[in-house]
Amino acid sequence: MSGSHSPVADAIKQKLEKALKPARLDIADESHLHAGHAGSPGGGESHFRLFIVAAVFEGKPRVARQRLVNDILREELAGPVHALAMKTLSPAEAETA
Repeated sequence: MSGSHSPVADAIKQKLEKALKPARLDIADESHLHAGHAGSPGGGESHFRLFIVAAVFEGKPRVARQRLVNDILREELAGPVHALAMKTLSPAEAETA
């Protein structure tokens, strides 16, 4: 996991690791890039970027992969997380990326 450790990032990591068993999971808190923007709650831990490589994504279209991640993180998206950018790859895709 990249970026600083924080309660929200730790919760995201724990939930995604449990549900997806990823081969790779990078989490970056990009909240500082959005400070002062409309809709930004301030205080950090609101904007995250994910890079996930997991076998569960094999054969699924990008939208289905993102819906899966959004479902896993439903509680965070309803609360502290304002924005979530993600790149979701299968292990085969990650080898050729």
